[in-house]
Amino acid sequence: MKTSVSDVMIHINESLSADARVSLEEGMRQIEGVIAPRFNPGKDHLIVIAFNPEKTTTAALLAKARAAGYTAQLVGA
Repeated sequence: MKTSVSDVMIHINESLSADARVSLEEGMRQIEGVIAPRFNPGKDHLIVIAFNPEKTTTAALLAKARAAGYTAQLVGA
């Protein structure tokens, strides 16, 4: 059975320290269906999350970022 994979980019308004970025990535990994959350070097406001859309939604991922206390928006949605 093939797993579906989608990517979503979330913009975080606040400046995040290296520890805060790691913490947010770890929080995203706790969501069932999240495959690979990552910040790209030099793009500290953008987290890209690879996920299985059959297991979770972009709304759930955005809600997780907001629940962590950040002002966040989906990019390109």
